[in-house]
Amino acid sequence: MKWLLVVLMVTATVASDVLQSFEMKRSGEQSVGARGMVRLLRLIAQRRFLILAIGCLAVSFFSFMALVQTEALSFVVPASAASYVFETILARFMLKERVGPRRIAGTLIVLAGVALIGG
Repeated sequence: MKWLLVVLMVTATVASDVLQSFEMKRSGEQSVGARGMVRLLRLIAQRRFLILAIGCLAVSFFSFMALVQTEALSFVVPASAASYVFETILARFMLKERVGPRRIAGTLIVLAGVALIGG
């Protein structure tokens, strides 16, 4: 059950972050003032991927909560870092972001850390 929750948490986190990034890049820069906040809330309501991202974020949160009830926080938090690896890969191939050698090296270090705590 532990690993199922980890997979669910990581998958939901990755989906949420990628969907948010995709939609926000599509919508352009938004101001943060009072009027900008109203526009941003309206934008969220109109964008189905943002609504889906919020749902994924909720799944991730509840998976995290379920995990910390039964597992050590020192396991759960590093295990959640696996999302960085998948997000970097998806950013490169789905969002067409440039991922340079330093980011690749950092991602591989994170992957090594996740593998260490998983064993």
